[in-house]
Amino acid sequence: MSDPNLPDLTGRTALVTGAGGLIGAGIARRFAAAGADVVVHYRHDEKSAQALVTRIVDAGGRALSVQADLTRTSECHRLVETAADWRGGLDALVNCAGIQPVQPLAEMTADDWREVYDTNTTSAFSCTRAAAPLLAARGGGSITHIASIEGTMATPGHAHYCASKAALIMFARSAALEHGPRGIRVNTVSPGLIDRPGLADDWPDGVRRWTGSVPLARLGRPEDIGDACVFLASDAATWISGTNLVVDGGISARPTW
Repeated sequence: MSDPNLPDLTGRTALVTGAGGLIGAGIARRFAAAGADVVVHYRHDEKSAQALVTRIVDAGGRALSVQADLTRTSECHRLVETAADWRGGLDALVNCAGIQPVQPLAEMTADDWREVYDTNTTSAFSCTRAAAPLLAARGGGSITHIASIEGTMATPGHAHYCASKAALIMFARSAALEHGPRGIRVNTVSPGLIDRPGLADDWPDGVRRWTGSVPLARLGRPEDIGDACVFLASDAATWISGTNLVVDGGISARPTW
C-alpha cells in the first residue's frame, strides 16, 4: 500500500506505541502507507487497535496488534521483542504512548506526577533500551519520541505533562549521542494542536484562538505527525539525529509579547 508521496519503507518493520490513540493511529497508518510492516501497540482500546490493523491489511499492508502496559518495564521488553520476532527484525520505533491530564499544580500529587512520567517518559526509556540492541543488529535504525510543543512552552494545568515532554526531548538528544556509533538515530517530533472529533465543540475558544494565530491557518492532523515520523525513519534522514522536529503549523514562530 505504498503512497508515492512518502519515502519507501517497504521491507522495514516499525513499532508504534500508543497506536490505539488518535495520533498513534495516524502515525501507524502513514508507516503502512509508506510500505512498512507495522506493529500497533495499545494498552486498553483493543477494538480501535484491531480496527486499525484491519484497515491496513484491507489496503494491502501488514499489521499486527499487541497489548502491553508500558508503565511496566517487563511489558516494554515483551512488546519490543514481539515486534521484532513478527517479521524477523525491527527497523523503527515510535514512542507515542502517553496521557495528558489537566490538573492545577496546587492540586497535583506525587502519584499524579509519577503516573504521567511513567506513561509518557519512562515507557519511552524502557522501550528504547529494549529496542536499541535489535536495531543495532540490523545495522542501525530510527527511534522517534512524540514530545510536544509544550515541552518547550509551559501551559497552565499541564506541569507534569510539560515536564515529561521536555524530558523526552533531552532524553532523545542523550540517546542520540550514545547510540549514534551503532547506527541508531534518535529524534523527537513535537506536535502542536491536533484535531480530533468533537474538539471544536469541547474547546471552542481554544480552537478559535489557535486557528486565528497559527500561520498555516488550520489545526494539525494525525497524518501530519505520521509524515514527520516516516521521514525521520527513512533514508532521507540518515544524517539527522538528536533533533526536535516541531510540527505545529508555525505557531511556535509567533512572538509571545
